[in-house]
Amino acid sequence: MPSPLEALARQVVTCRRCPRLVVYREEVARVKRRAFLDWQYWGRPLPGFGSPSARLLVVGLAPAAHGGNRTGRMFTGDRSGDWLYDTMHRFGFANQGASLTRDDGLDLCDAYVTAAARCAPPDNKPTREELQNCSAYLHEEMRLLPARVVITLGKIAFDAYLGARRELGLSLPDVLAKFVHGGEWQLGETTLLASYHPSQRNTQTGFLTHAMFDAVFARARKILDAIIV
Repeated sequence: MPSPLEALARQVVTCRRCPRLVVYREEVARVKRRAFLDWQYWGRPLPGFGSPSARLLVVGLAPAAHGGNRTGRMFTGDRSGDWLYDTMHRFGFANQGASLTRDDGLDLCDAYVTAAARCAPPDNKPTREELQNCSAYLHEEMRLLPARVVITLGKIAFDAYLGARRELGLSLPDVLAKFVHGGEWQLGETTLLASYHPSQRNTQTGFLTHAMFDAVFARARKILDAIIV
């Protein structure tokens, strides 16, 4: 009998709700990038990844066309994942600092990584309707995971998470929350932290630095370490 998260993963992997994304993800998997011609691309939606008892939930935007869409695991095989898992490792949320394939031994510690959209979108821009189609999966992960700290990577993930809380009838900020890097909001027993997305556009231009990214995960570590289990 599969666990609830395993059952959810099976639903995600077989999803075909968004025709545009189905066409795009499968075309990318068929044509491939020259550097990965010998790869068997995943080419399907991606379920979340991590511990079923995670107190830290990390919400990203969507799989990268030649990252997660190739490897079959969130933030695996791309530069964003290099930043994310290196940082998570240094703050004790992962057993290793790199993730190249979905069977490379990466194990998340008290953490779970997911995304607002589960298929790689053209130009990394899912439509509002596509995000809404994916929202039920985030809703179920939020229901199943005992997360006490949530880190959203980028404004789309931030909006998707708050939208999911609204639809689930969970507590929201007293005033309209506006996305800002380093922002922090207390939502009942859950602390919401916001970060810029570790995309190449942000990291290569210095818009997001290691110090800025570290500060968000250091705050998450401090909050969780202070919680009496």
